Order: sequence, then C-alpha cells, then structure tokens
Amino acid sequence: MIVKHLEDIVHTKDDIDTETWNSRRLLLEKDGMGFSLHDTLIKAGTETLIWYQNHVEAVYCIEGEGEIEIVGGETYHIRPGMMYALDGHEKHYLRARSQMRMVCVFNPPLTGAEVHDEHGTYPLLAKSKS
Repeated sequence: MIVKHLEDIVHTKDDIDTETWNSRRLLLEKDGMGFSLHDTLIKAGTETLIWYQNHVEAVYCIEGEGEIEIVGGETYHIRPGMMYALDGHEKHYLRARSQMRMVCVFNPPLTGAEVHDEHGTYPLLAKSKS
C-alpha cells in the first residue's frame, strides 16, 4: 500500500512550480500503479498551451474557474465538479479566471522529470530505475 500526504510533497523535487501552474506529483511511474496522479494548481489569470502527444490525461476540477479551448474546436467552462478527459491527444489552451485546483491522472505515468517543451508537450521519457 502507498500512503502519501500533500504536505510531504510540497517544496520537494515532486513539487513542480512554473509560471502558469504548480504540479504536486503524488504518484509517479516509480510507484508502479500504471498511471500518475497530480494535485495541480493553475494560476489565476494565466493561459497555457498544452499538447500531450504521448499521454492521455483526465482532469477533475475541485476549486476555481476557467476554461479549456480545444485548438480548432470547442471551448468548455471549467468549474468545481467538472471533469474532462483528453483521450485524443487534443492540443488545447487552459485558461484560469481564478486559481483552479485540479486532480490530474496521466497514462502512461509521468516519471517526474518531464517539463513542457515549446509545443506544450511532455516527452515520453524512459522508465526510471528506482
């Protein structure tokens, strides 16, 4: 059984803070679950272009409001209780009107070393040895 507390992840190498989001990575590839789990804050007033070419992602909003715009497609309002799944590797803009707190699940799982490249993509990294 795996037990972790958010307070034990904040301000560690598994707490990734960028200009537009902060991802506290609760489960990673090394945990052997087949997916990764993240408690993510999307910073108020920001817009981020994201394109997960190598991963599918499910997101559940538990706090705040914003929107997700699929490039060349529809825009959806995000509010607490809303879930969306990027099952088709959709390129999208994520915009936060207020700080949003999201629970995110990735498959394949992230290793923890990923950063968005210039296209908003996480590369598919080799599995960790730990």
